[in-house]
Amino acid sequence: MSLAGRVALVTGAARGQGRAHVARLAADGADVIALDICADLPGVPYPLADRADLEATVAAVSGVRARAVVADVRDGAALGAALDEAVAGFGRLDIVVCNAGVFAAAKAWETDPAMWETMLGVNLTGAWNTARAAVPHLLEQEAGTIVFTASIAALKGIDNLAAYAASKHGVVGLMRTLAIELAPHGIRVNAVCPTNVDTPIIHNDHTARLFVPDGDPNPADVEEALRSVNRMPVPWIDPGDVAAAVAWLVSDEARYVTGAVLPVDAGALLH
Repeated sequence: MSLAGRVALVTGAARGQGRAHVARLAADGADVIALDICADLPGVPYPLADRADLEATVAAVSGVRARAVVADVRDGAALGAALDEAVAGFGRLDIVVCNAGVFAAAKAWETDPAMWETMLGVNLTGAWNTARAAVPHLLEQEAGTIVFTASIAALKGIDNLAAYAASKHGVVGLMRTLAIELAPHGIRVNAVCPTNVDTPIIHNDHTARLFVPDGDPNPADVEEALRSVNRMPVPWIDPGDVAAAVAWLVSDEARYVTGAVLPVDAGALLH
């Protein structure tokens, strides 16, 4: 699935799924703009990536061009300016992976307002800001593709995940609308919906206590609880599994796939 000659933007690129997307798209031949905020955020109960993480993501790329960009997807003006500058340097933009996302858990009525605002701001408004900044570049070419990182929580309600599920349901609605609006211009828009992924979003004390609420959860108990989410006998999937799905969606092999929601879920949605 050669992406030679194409330029990709990946948000939330400093680690986890974003780093895997950068690595896979670069391995398939695309130049990459790797964007991340590189800072902690209010209402997010675990440390986020820093500038060193983002630089490590870019440093691992070889054979193609890669550029680290620090920007907050919640700030549409700053994001747009940073993307315009990066695209000017690369000469074009073909692929957009709206991956930036944060996670926190609480009952709907117990959700802290800062948690709610940050999750909706990053996961949904950030995805819209990214698309809004990127689409004019794609329209210039009358071609391109956008993939949103959603979640199994985009397709069903999940206890304790009101803010997260609301944001990810919104991402799917945004994706489907953009797919309709951009299809006449030859631009495809899709979403991936992963189950638990082996990243810092699930490997932290906050998430551990969500799945093992009583006592002091140990790694074995957390792994067993996470295993119960999926039909297949795994507690989580690898970031590379999601990156492989994204790489297919942005390739010419999926040239007539648009408006699709692709679960990468080890059977979680079969529950």
